Amino acid sequence: MRISLNWLRKYVNIPDSLSNEELIRLIGARLVEVEGVIDETKKYDNIFIVKVVTAEKIPDTHLSLCQIDVGKEELVQVVCGAPNVRAGMMAVWIAPGATVPASVNEDAPFVIGKRKMLNKYVSNGMLAGADELDFGDDHSGIVEIDPKTAQPGVLLSDTFMLKDLVLDIENKSLTHRPDCFGIIGFAREVAGILGLDFRLTSSRDALLHPSSRGSLLTYSPLVVKALERSNLKINIEQPEICQRYSAIVMKKHGELTKKYLTLEETLLSKSGMKPISPIVDATNYYMLLTGQPLHAFDYDKFVAVGGNKKPKIVVRLARRAEKLVLLDDTEIELNDNDIVICSGDIPVALAGAMGGKSTMIDENTKNIIIESATFSLYNLRKTQMSHGIFTEAITRFTKGQPPYQTMSVAKACAETLKNGFEVAEEIDSYPKPENRIVVKITAAEVNNLLGTKYEEKALVRILENVGFDVKSKSGVMEILAPEWRTDIHIKEDIIEEIGRLSGYDNIEMTLPLHATAEKNGFYELKADIRRLLSKYGANEVLTYSFISERLLKKAGLDINNSYRIVNSISPELQYFRQSLMPSLLEKTYLNEKLPVEKFAIFEINDVYQKNNGLDKDGVPIEDSKLGLIVAERKNTETAFYKAKKYIDKLLTTYNVRADYLPLKTENAETKPFENKRSAEIRVDGEYLGVVGEFKNSVRNEFKLTPYLAGFEIDLKVLLNKVSSKKQIELVEKTTEDLTISTKKSYAEVLEEVKEKYPDALAILPVSVYQADNQESRNITFRIVRKKDK
Repeated sequence: MRISLNWLRKYVNIPDSLSNEELIRLIGARLVEVEGVIDETKKYDNIFIVKVVTAEKIPDTHLSLCQIDVGKEELVQVVCGAPNVRAGMMAVWIAPGATVPASVNEDAPFVIGKRKMLNKYVSNGMLAGADELDFGDDHSGIVEIDPKTAQPGVLLSDTFMLKDLVLDIENKSLTHRPDCFGIIGFAREVAGILGLDFRLTSSRDALLHPSSRGSLLTYSPLVVKALERSNLKINIEQPEICQRYSAIVMKKHGELTKKYLTLEETLLSKSGMKPISPIVDATNYYMLLTGQPLHAFDYDKFVAVGGNKKPKIVVRLARRAEKLVLLDDTEIELNDNDIVICSGDIPVALAGAMGGKSTMIDENTKNIIIESATFSLYNLRKTQMSHGIFTEAITRFTKGQPPYQTMSVAKACAETLKNGFEVAEEIDSYPKPENRIVVKITAAEVNNLLGTKYEEKALVRILENVGFDVKSKSGVMEILAPEWRTDIHIKEDIIEEIGRLSGYDNIEMTLPLHATAEKNGFYELKADIRRLLSKYGANEVLTYSFISERLLKKAGLDINNSYRIVNSISPELQYFRQSLMPSLLEKTYLNEKLPVEKFAIFEINDVYQKNNGLDKDGVPIEDSKLGLIVAERKNTETAFYKAKKYIDKLLTTYNVRADYLPLKTENAETKPFENKRSAEIRVDGEYLGVVGEFKNSVRNEFKLTPYLAGFEIDLKVLLNKVSSKKQIELVEKTTEDLTISTKKSYAEVLEEVKEKYPDALAILPVSVYQADNQESRNITFRIVRKKDK
């Protein structure tokens, strides 16, 4: 987005003592990231408004020999080939030595000189067309200036505010501030930053009538002419996709042709938009001014497409495989996330993105519909990505344009077109109006969080300058957020506003008054686990908390137990994961393709299951998990025990004794594991997690080696069980292997061994062997004991 400093000054009385450099620095520090500054202060040097005194046709050519008044005693001779040049008109003269503005950024800028044409006529400079002045692509003739605008000899840049600095704004840094995507909203913020009053006082915006502090945009009502009413109806099928839809029908009563260069046209050019026609330019101008996108339909074409004498605007979701030809002649196939504007049931526009070819404005347009609406930013973000449409309108809509100004901006646009059109009808559909947010806060709460010493009076002034309504009673400020501030909800939002507008760099730096906070045991535990598992040879990975439906199903998980993300940025990131295993299995597949014999990867992260429900604030309950997978190309021993070694070492470090029992618990983390080759881990009878080998179906889905095992445990349960962080002392140890032939379960035998070796530092499993057709099995343990001195 581009913002002109000259246009900012139309709405903010910026003091002369404040340099452009300092103003830009303050905007960058307190409002938005300024990616660059386009310097146009010299772009229109030596370019003047002049009067064509005579224009005589040169025989057998399309040229005219002109004498122009440049504000001096002597006339200047110029040869001009434009068909519209004539005596008495006011035009734009590029004097000899000046650079043609449209070529300024080219490798070889075109500098105008004194030329001899047809070997006979001297031409001093040139009379310029819109394309040469960089005001669009129009090359049909030279630019004409309204005689009421300026006298001959006046610089074009002085008359049309062209000696300018244009800020190139980083859009993403204003994602939560849709109001700042218009010059008025941006200027309001600049006024607040500078501590100045903001008022809409420009004579060119006489329609705008501010409230006492200039915070609200309201428009005087339009006079509906005694014309035949269109009886246009609006039907919003789903309020959640279109919060408000306003429309104005206008009928032609005269010729609305572009004759003179306007300030609006120059603003479009500065903002990177090409002037197209008086109607379209008016809609684009008010979008740049207010941030509210508008669209104009040819009314008669709209009615004809619907095939109904009773015209109806229908806003609905598109049906899959419906097609629409856009204004740029591109035919797109719609999907069921797209919002469409229909005439009856026939789509005529892709809502918020681009109009359709079937109802476009052209030179034969007699009657028009001005559309001003708000659409679901979530749907439009999907539309933007699926169709690759990045218009100025959809850029603003995907920030969440508020509905408060749709009708007022449409009325302002209609007033601009009154020379050629009369208002026949106004229609406004607003099914579910929203209430403005009220926040109560005290000066003490602001100062305590910011570390400042503001008095209440100063806080009120800061907030009122940017449109907040503030009432104070008994030391409590009741703050009513303006309609355009969709980002204000809680006290902290207000405090952030105050800190930002007054400047965080102005807050006095002081040392904290409180003592150093105690260490967080949970963070300490996770840091220890990372260090220990790395020491044991495992590698940590970090994956997205969002995964695809495909990945959930490959891991054998129930998709209905996952929260679906409404506005996901990718089809691969549509669901919150219930378990760490799907992500770890996917990364295992990628690592198995590398030339390594064996590896172990682990992740510490949060997961979310619908089955866990919501907390008291209505937020999904999160579980903190540790997941690990060990993989090996050569099957040297049972994979189960390879994974169990890691969990045994970890639990032994924290003096936590676990029982490994047959897998009976069924939840998200146990679903990928094979029941007969897995165990649930319990500590003092409480479920901690699962360890084991994976189901053949899961391994096949991920195309993984058969020698594969892993575990997933609940870290919050582990934290509660950690009685001491005392690690095993570094002492000299002895080891011995013990093999027992038995029909008992592994857990029963382990308990017997623990009783026999009560002084053991560790009892580790080595192998379990059971021959075919044998009831007994051989279980081998490794006993680690302190060496006798």
